[in-house]
Amino acid sequence: MADNCNGGIETALDILIGKWKPVILFHIIENDVLRFSELQRLIPEITKKMLTSQLRELEYHDIVHRKVYPQVPPKVEYSITEYGKSLLPLLSTMHKWGLSHLQHLHELYGENYQYKEKNIRQ
Repeated sequence: MADNCNGGIETALDILIGKWKPVILFHIIENDVLRFSELQRLIPEITKKMLTSQLRELEYHDIVHRKVYPQVPPKVEYSITEYGKSLLPLLSTMHKWGLSHLQHLHELYGENYQYKEKNIRQ
């Protein structure tokens, strides 16, 4: 039974793991279609290399669709696939839980508390 649970959870985490994939998905879902440069503007902290890597992984798993227009300069658009839309309830729940957790931390540590990894290590 544990192997079945780990396999399913590990598979889901492989697709969503990391700081950027859920953020990328959030922006694509919110905007329906985004160009690469628009994603860069919406997520200024991400490097071009990391954005490219994360989008390729999401495309490989059929979560994101990449449409290339044959023109100069090249135009590439990203959208959520029909299959990727199945993640909407999960992402929505994660978003709500995250907001609730931040509220919980503010209640524990005060309104000036900033959620950062360094605070966890103290």
